[in-house]
Amino acid sequence: MKTQFIDQSLILAILGVLFLFTSCNVANESPYVESKDGLNKITLSLNEDGALFYNVTRRDSILISDSPLGLNFEDQDFTSGLTIAEISPIEERREKYSLKVGNFKDIDHVFEGRSITFKNSQGALMILDLVAGEEGVAFRYRFPDEDNETRIVQDEITGFQIDQHAKGWLQPYNSAGKYTPGYEDFYFNVNSGDTIREPRNPSVGWCMPALFHVNDEKNWILIAESGNDGSFPGCHLQPNSEGGLYKIAFAKADEKYTLPLAEEEHAYPESSLPWTMPWRVIIIGEQAGDILLSTLITDLAPASNIEDTSWIESGKASWSWWSHPDDHSPEIYNEFTDLADSFGFEYTLFDAGWERANREGGIIDNAVAKGIKPMVWGYSSEYFDPEKRKKRFEELADMGIKGVKIDFWCSDRQEVMAALQSVFEDAANEHLMINLHGATVPRGWHRTWPNFMTAEAVLGTESYFYEPRFPDKAAEQNTVLPFTRNVAGPTDYTPFALTVRKFPRVNTAVHELATAMIYTSGIIHFADSKEVFDSLPVEVQGLLKDMPATWDKTESIVAEPGESIVLFRQNGPLAYIVGINGTNSELPVKLDLAKYGKGFSDFSIITEGENPLMEFKTATSPITPDWSYTLAPKGGFIIQFVNE
Repeated sequence: MKTQFIDQSLILAILGVLFLFTSCNVANESPYVESKDGLNKITLSLNEDGALFYNVTRRDSILISDSPLGLNFEDQDFTSGLTIAEISPIEERREKYSLKVGNFKDIDHVFEGRSITFKNSQGALMILDLVAGEEGVAFRYRFPDEDNETRIVQDEITGFQIDQHAKGWLQPYNSAGKYTPGYEDFYFNVNSGDTIREPRNPSVGWCMPALFHVNDEKNWILIAESGNDGSFPGCHLQPNSEGGLYKIAFAKADEKYTLPLAEEEHAYPESSLPWTMPWRVIIIGEQAGDILLSTLITDLAPASNIEDTSWIESGKASWSWWSHPDDHSPEIYNEFTDLADSFGFEYTLFDAGWERANREGGIIDNAVAKGIKPMVWGYSSEYFDPEKRKKRFEELADMGIKGVKIDFWCSDRQEVMAALQSVFEDAANEHLMINLHGATVPRGWHRTWPNFMTAEAVLGTESYFYEPRFPDKAAEQNTVLPFTRNVAGPTDYTPFALTVRKFPRVNTAVHELATAMIYTSGIIHFADSKEVFDSLPVEVQGLLKDMPATWDKTESIVAEPGESIVLFRQNGPLAYIVGINGTNSELPVKLDLAKYGKGFSDFSIITEGENPLMEFKTATSPITPDWSYTLAPKGGFIIQFVNE
């Protein structure tokens, strides 16, 4: 039954008196918030019909021009007839926290924020929270009334007006199917307003995060979402972006192939009040590297819900599925436990079929006895029902298992967003870590639930089995995804896939190795066989043994989405520079190694060997301030600073 919002006439009358005392002529104000450095700014405006708009500027130049805001409930319209009821003072907000996985360990950012209260023609209130910081701006809708009646949002008209001359990197949002949506399509280089062309599967929109080069290519922006606590569906962008206006779209009702979800004509957001909706995030940078390094999505996510996180450890994992997809024997699982042990990996992942192997061969006890932390695969429907999920987590923890890879969610519906939050919480209660596959893109959840270590939501190396276009496009994608998907959260790309599969690889071996250090993932699940690992040069084996799974500090040195990326990475005493080429041409690179190698005398470098597809070459040289190198087509390099 449709109901009306609580009458706010008394509150509004009191507010009106307060406004008189403060001489605040809110009817004529254009509320805004700008970052403390004065560079990034978000400004609101109302037209003569009471429709709400915003724009985003940097250095007073338009990045997102006037774009619509508002929602339509079943019984209330917040898209027109709006007036400003209150404008709060600007307040400083500080987010200081640590991450278990990311480009940085410790984050400390300051924001300016304020809240603007609007009333509609029926007197109901809507609050728009605004924040601005050095890395961008964001806004969210909030409905403060207290009411147990369920409210249903039929439409959100929020849009992002992108100049039609702008180019972007966008990923199609695949329509519902057996394995979709799963954020496993290519990012395509498009012009603002282009229609979807040649997706991997039929598609109904564009994914977030969405990357654009705007302001005559003076700035980059990334449109994303943060703070989805399960009271809202995961959102994407509508496919019809005529004129460069990208509007919010909700998950579809038919996204229910893999989960016991109810049949629904629509999958609209619904909740009782009060209701705080997710942040719409606009990350801003003058270089693409600014986007890659941004933590704005986790800055806006709720703080950690886990008080004691000492049991949560990032690390590396052996994983048999990629090299032996049809072998579920105890022998193969134990072989990969031994591989983890020999390389000093903290984890091994037992994929589908592990339960029978455990009954027959005790693979869990074998891993635990060797000091290797076992993780196991599971199907999403086994973890959807709350009671079954809690019982299952208890059983796994009692077996000595340390984490669960839960696969085939394939839905952004609100029920799924809520279930994921419960998965993180219930797993944390049993000291279990979570890896999501076949799932939605993260939304800053690894801050709120630090036991959420990684997620797929990426067209990763398994695509050498399934996607004929993948080999040709993989290198390009590896220089786009760090600026898009990986900004949203940890990415389980499953790197280092050297063995030739159905669709043969054309990236060099060093490029594939470097992806393990280009992407961030709380647990790096390495592809390929024990034979390949054992055949590697001693120097490459040493890199794999030393390589961290998270970083204290990262700097962007070269940042050209679709072309090349070079990063400086540091974790404790370990320091690296890693680069990859996303093109079919040689690319020259010139670096000041002395700047990044302070405290070190030499550097070792891994490059292409005589057979670039399978072999490596290593060398050690003194650090120089004017080091030059030419990246091979679809190649890479890895530098580790050392003291000889």
